[in-house]
Amino acid sequence: MNPHGADIGGAFLASCLAKATIVLGFAGILARIARRSSAAFRHSVWVVAILAALALPLLEMSLPAWHASVPSRASGLWIRPHAVGEPYTDLADLPAMVINAAIAMPTSETWVPLLLLGWSTGFLYFTLRMLAGLARLMRIEAHSELLRDADWAQTTATLSGSMRIARSVRLVESQNEAAMPLTWGLFHPLVLLPAGARSWPELRRRIVLTHELAHVARRDWLFTICAEIACAVYWFHPMIWLAARKIREEGERAADDVVLLTGIGAPDYADQLLRLAASLSNSGWSSSVALALTRRSHLERRFTAMLSPSLDRRSLSPRTRTLTCLLVSLLLIPLAAFRLPGQNLAGRFSGTIFDPSGAAVPNATVIMTDARTHKIAMTTSDRRGKFLFSALEPGDYELEAVKRGFEDYKAQQILEAGKDAAQDLKLQIAPVTYEDEVVAQGTAKGLPPAEPGGKTMRVRVGGDLQAPKLINKVQPVYPEGAKAAGSQGTVILRAVISMDGVPLSLRVMNDQIDPELARSAIESVSKWRYTPTLLNGQPIEVDTTVQVNFTLLP
Repeated sequence: MNPHGADIGGAFLASCLAKATIVLGFAGILARIARRSSAAFRHSVWVVAILAALALPLLEMSLPAWHASVPSRASGLWIRPHAVGEPYTDLADLPAMVINAAIAMPTSETWVPLLLLGWSTGFLYFTLRMLAGLARLMRIEAHSELLRDADWAQTTATLSGSMRIARSVRLVESQNEAAMPLTWGLFHPLVLLPAGARSWPELRRRIVLTHELAHVARRDWLFTICAEIACAVYWFHPMIWLAARKIREEGERAADDVVLLTGIGAPDYADQLLRLAASLSNSGWSSSVALALTRRSHLERRFTAMLSPSLDRRSLSPRTRTLTCLLVSLLLIPLAAFRLPGQNLAGRFSGTIFDPSGAAVPNATVIMTDARTHKIAMTTSDRRGKFLFSALEPGDYELEAVKRGFEDYKAQQILEAGKDAAQDLKLQIAPVTYEDEVVAQGTAKGLPPAEPGGKTMRVRVGGDLQAPKLINKVQPVYPEGAKAAGSQGTVILRAVISMDGVPLSLRVMNDQIDPELARSAIESVSKWRYTPTLLNGQPIEVDTTVQVNFTLLP
């Protein structure tokens, strides 16, 4: 696994875990406060928490990032700190400081991929378990027969109308006489009944249908599947399993409340549930992804709730649902956009430093300065001219490359979270200016100083540069006519040093200078000789600037 990808994946997983914990913790506190409220309200609290936990990863990937400005020590558990450089395969190419940084890195490079592998394994297991339960339901449906009974059909139609169920609900009869009534399906809901259900008395038929159709009206099966998906995503989080269990428990109690609100007495309802639980059985994995009428582990708490006359049994109004969704959205969107310090990873920033001939520039220092925090990260190029930063927070940076004898390279670089960036650099030689002083006795006429023109020499150098050296210099002579006229100033000459070290193409860059001073400067500089400029061992022609200062002393 790519270590950098593991860092990003680990930080993303840690962020989702932390934010889901906040959401689930808040839901637990709210459900505890609302323990005297209706089961429908508590059920909605846990449903919203599960849906929020599922939406967090998707929102975090799609919303613009709101980065944390306060550093967190906990982020160091998931990512490497700012590294001076990523270790290359050939460690002999690296400066000592890079090798030391690689050795001192925390062990996240090893255990973060292992954690991601463990999460993937658990996610796959629980997803397959859920799919196996759905497949079992499909097999049960395939081996069941459509229940064609006038009394059942009439009761179903009446209850569906009273609950405003617009979808067509199918009743099927299992071949198993001990099959527990189950409900599943979203667009075409299905209610499974045991063999022999045709002979049930009217009270039992009405109780079972009211309970199961209450699940259909409330879309409880959809929320149950969402809870199963959340358990697969956050299988390692105990609070997600608590939320999934609470969704089932509160959903059953809310359906019980619907039954009791139709006028069926609590003792009669409890008696029928007890009889069904004693004679029927759940169907393993299939009941985990379907809504079973009774679960023996829930019966005692359900009996206590249904026999308590003081409990609130009202359903949620559409207005309450709308306001709840709006409030949750206002809280969830900022939470999803917020990035923990451990997530403020940019993709790798790398590049190669070249000279104009295409040769690599080794041992150049590359500096990245965060424009907002002024934090500095530094690395050096290897003998191939390559450099690499592996852990930088996203933001605006000033990129600087420095090597002795070369002009500093500066540029702006924007790094985005989780995205790789690369930029190749080309260094230029540091400005080289030759200056000569010519002094003579005389009275200055007071001419305005000459304005410098042209540019100082910038030789395009590579990784191996030998700059030109002046080996033969002819001193300029102060012209008599210029002395008599009191002329003084600086002559700025632009020239090309040939591959033989001879100044060529001499020309004056400031036209306002005295012509005699310019002529004297050209005559002397044309006789200067240099060592050839070598770029990677080969002589090249370079530009240069020579300043000759003519000064009259009083």
